[in-house]
Amino acid sequence: MSYDDNENEALFKTLKITLPKSWKTGPTSKLLAQFIDSYNDSLGMKQNVLNMDDMHLAIRQDEKLVDLCSDAIVIDTIPDRAEVYVMHGASKTLAATETEQTELKAKLDHERATNVACTHFGCKQRFPPGGPYPPCTYHKMPPVFHETVKFWSCCPAKKAYDWNDFEAIPGCCEGTCTEIKEEGKQFLGGTDLRKELNGGPKLKSIDDFNSAQAAGGASAAPILERLQSVMEDLGTSKELFDQVVAGIRAELE
Repeated sequence: MSYDDNENEALFKTLKITLPKSWKTGPTSKLLAQFIDSYNDSLGMKQNVLNMDDMHLAIRQDEKLVDLCSDAIVIDTIPDRAEVYVMHGASKTLAATETEQTELKAKLDHERATNVACTHFGCKQRFPPGGPYPPCTYHKMPPVFHETVKFWSCCPAKKAYDWNDFEAIPGCCEGTCTEIKEEGKQFLGGTDLRKELNGGPKLKSIDDFNSAQAAGGASAAPILERLQSVMEDLGTSKELFDQVVAGIRAELE
């Protein structure tokens, strides 16, 4: 357990604690109280008294600090050998946290039901239908999803493998939000890139395929062939796709 939520490094403190078995099924507040008592006995009484009601615990998950509720069970929320941080700010209870999440979900659901999303690539803002339209930063071309790589086709030098990293790539254009949907493909794949680089014929969009299929045109691709092409762009090998299709055919024979 560590306390370093202070500009003065001389007030930092770290404890290594092996919990008694009975503590593991108890609330995290008991662990916080133990640390604060130890801290105040050694440092706090003279320079920096910590108040139990003004502190909370946190652990690091996915490079972010996640706050722990005061009545959460230790063994359910703190992994073995985890680093636990003592932070300023009052602890919340599980009930209070659940209420906040419920209220936030209701707010987001209301905004989604009454607002529309900006149709610019990469802009996540929502606004009332008909405006006013807020300023936005966006990408001028669709994203590319090829195997595990994700990037915007207008910014090919900025590649990401994690979805959160991809969403964090800043837009390259500035303008005003719009609710008018842009024509053309909404995302690109490896097949698109190969065709573009090799100067091949322009790829048909999904609407083109559907129109041709409905008309019975010669250019209409079989459904499974079209699906296999999409799955390949998403990273599924042809061999695996063929195995799954063969298994389904065997079951339905």
